[in-house]
Amino acid sequence: MPEISNLFVVGLGIGVVFVGLICIVILCKIVSAFCMIGQKDKPKDTPPAPVVATNEPIQNRQEIIAAVSAAIAEELGTDISAIRILSFKKL
Repeated sequence: MPEISNLFVVGLGIGVVFVGLICIVILCKIVSAFCMIGQKDKPKDTPPAPVVATNEPIQNRQEIIAAVSAAIAEELGTDISAIRILSFKKL
């Protein structure tokens, strides 16, 4: 049996990998084309309205501060009494 060259094995391996990658790219493009066809039939959503900053006071301010404090305490693994909130602004 003739001996196969190491260079031939390397070339064959690289060739198989690149042919496989090219097949994956082609398959992705075909699936993307099918998805785009299905998406054209749906009506486009209107973009969300921009958020306008107002100077209205925050409703339920104490409840929001309590919830934020509890979430921060849970994340940090500390007691909620160890957290002091110095300021709280509506963005």
